[in-house]
Amino acid sequence: MFKSINPATGEEIAAHAELTDEEVDAKLARAADTYRQWRTTPLSVRTELLARIADRYEADKARLARTATEEMGKTYASAVAEVEKCAAAFRHYAEHGPAMLEPRTFRLANGGTAEAQWQPQGPVLAVMPWNFPYWQVVRFLAPTILAGNVGLLKHASIVQGVAELMEEMVLAAGGPEGLFQNLAIKSGAVERIIADDRVVAVTLTGSEGAGAAVAEQAGRNLKKVVLELGGSDPFIVMPSADLDKAVGQAVKARIQNTGQSCICAKRMIVHADIYDAFLDRFSAAMKAVKAGDPMDPASDMGPLSSFGQRDTVLGQLDEAKRLGAKLLVGGEKPDLPGAYLTAGILTDVPLDSPFANEELFGPIAMVFRAADIDEAIRIANEVPFGLGSSVWTDEPGEQQRFVRDIAAGMVAINQMLASAPEAPFGGIKRSGHGRELGPFGLHEFMNLKAVYRAAGDAAGGAGVE
Repeated sequence: MFKSINPATGEEIAAHAELTDEEVDAKLARAADTYRQWRTTPLSVRTELLARIADRYEADKARLARTATEEMGKTYASAVAEVEKCAAAFRHYAEHGPAMLEPRTFRLANGGTAEAQWQPQGPVLAVMPWNFPYWQVVRFLAPTILAGNVGLLKHASIVQGVAELMEEMVLAAGGPEGLFQNLAIKSGAVERIIADDRVVAVTLTGSEGAGAAVAEQAGRNLKKVVLELGGSDPFIVMPSADLDKAVGQAVKARIQNTGQSCICAKRMIVHADIYDAFLDRFSAAMKAVKAGDPMDPASDMGPLSSFGQRDTVLGQLDEAKRLGAKLLVGGEKPDLPGAYLTAGILTDVPLDSPFANEELFGPIAMVFRAADIDEAIRIANEVPFGLGSSVWTDEPGEQQRFVRDIAAGMVAINQMLASAPEAPFGGIKRSGHGRELGPFGLHEFMNLKAVYRAAGDAAGGAGVE
């Protein structure tokens, strides 16, 4: 059984049965059968389903949000916002997806044409984490349905209630049986599913270790894989920035989801000229962050996802202090029954220490001083991750330099980084490869088929490039 434990209270709220091997095989067979029908379903039918799923998420957002809050501890307000974002993503692909699938025709030197078409490939397995239990899945699910593929979900064990609700939403919107199925399995069962000939590709959001294991398994079976892994995103503040706005967004960017986000700003890199002023204001703001009941609107953040996750962060803090870092504020267990931790700040973290290369998955910020833009970029890039980044400067030349030289998949200018259905999402280095969202995420698991036609064929003409 997979047990759902409310991290705000430590109480068990539900138990979910693990699938047997026979049940998994039955779901794989259903996925393959459904794909054979869904791949030829008219695009208009697919987009209408996406719109109805969006309606279901909006209509049921209170129930969906409460389940996420109870299972992994995010504030109810942020859970509602996550569900609403999911609805927006389904609607985005419903409205704009057909244009993303328009074929393109190219004129050849021999007088003929070649048409590039996007076609579905089959069942796609998603291995997903608990931190954004709806949004991480929808980033794969919405384009999967639009593409004509079908989805299989191996969700994190602590959010099986969310996984069951997501399958329910697709069925309630009129999706066929087998279009999207939750697989209540342990991580050890993933390898067998990747090896199954009925599964054509795999996408994973999670840790480096999980990503490396899944990539190895996918490579062994010659299957496409998209990986969205960890991050230690820099938040760089230069003298020309609006300091009050930068500080306010730095707090939000670090404590959102109790610091449990791959694109949380984890390393604040501040120009020496404004370092002291930034640190004074940032420290005061982090001290004021209220950790409490995630159902209470007055709480700025809830507990960490589990007591084990809190212990991991506390262990990292102990290691940082052993290496010479200073815990300036926070990083303590408050007098609350759940897996809570106060928002904290680390300074004087040795850049050459192993700890500087770790991802802190909790509400603890590291603050670094940079003498100039060159040192800020060097500190930003001296980690094995390359997911996102946020830069704060009103100087156009500095903005261009950061965009060019920060080694990351995403750069946000004078704002905290956030994903959007319209734009590509993903990273480089040990933060993974491939992209989600926008047309790029849609095309990742589709067959780009070239259709060649002889000169004079009637299919040429308008739109030829």
